[in-house]
Amino acid sequence: MDASLDRRRVLAAGLGLAAGAASRPVRPDAEPVMPKRAAHSSRQPVLFLGHGSPMNAIEDNRWSRAFRALGRELARPRAILSVSAHWYVRGTFVTVQVRPETIHDFGGFPDELFRVEYPAPGAPELAERVRALVGAEVVRPSTDWGLDHGTWSVLVHLFPAADVPVVQLALDSSLAPARHLELARRLAPLAEEGVLVLGSGNAVHNLRDAFARMGAGDERVPEWAAAFDEEVRRASTEHDGAFLARALESPAGRASHPTPDHYLPLLYALGAAAPDAPVSFPIEGFDHSLSMRSVRFG
Repeated sequence: MDASLDRRRVLAAGLGLAAGAASRPVRPDAEPVMPKRAAHSSRQPVLFLGHGSPMNAIEDNRWSRAFRALGRELARPRAILSVSAHWYVRGTFVTVQVRPETIHDFGGFPDELFRVEYPAPGAPELAERVRALVGAEVVRPSTDWGLDHGTWSVLVHLFPAADVPVVQLALDSSLAPARHLELARRLAPLAEEGVLVLGSGNAVHNLRDAFARMGAGDERVPEWAAAFDEEVRRASTEHDGAFLARALESPAGRASHPTPDHYLPLLYALGAAAPDAPVSFPIEGFDHSLSMRSVRFG
């Protein structure tokens, strides 16, 4: 792949540029049903995954192999609630479709990527449970979104059969990080109910810097990126929500996240996890200056 396409892929991965409508296969009309709780779907961990470029969905690379290895470690959940950096809008919404679309929310990528479909069923029952936990006056139902690449680019590796129901929760761009953390804590019962809560973003996500480094062939990790990634590691290990809620205010935080969209899913993972859940980091490292750190709570 040439350098110009590499640059476009990194830019598009962060900005989520809208692409033209891609052809999608006809799906069955039968309404899916979220599986009832069973022994194999008891308490679930909570995850934050650094999803990086959409190309990770189709490439065999360090990151896709790590996602597949993590998927082999996970018990099958009853359903998945995904909080993706790429549904960053004014207001808090939850998808309620029985057959959510696979959204190709990017541009400048190979046709092969636009042909990827992740036909997981939706879970209206889970959407209503989320609204009941967070507040029906706060979380509004939506049929205008589906599964964007922040969700499906990792789920194609974690659960390749696409047979686990998936719901997405939007990030309200008008809320401060502390408020997002507060809402996330209301989701804590879901893990006990067999639901896998997944935050998908990046612990360090400065597209302008990554774009420049890729263009220059510079693989060095800048000091501010390494410092902020270490702060995320430390604070996650200690369940230090107070620190993480204000971390973007520091010089390293501002450099790491010119916009907060890729950071906020981490707060949802932390908030939805049990306060005493063990913490591990199944994936670590940088793709240029993008941190691919993943955090597992539980």
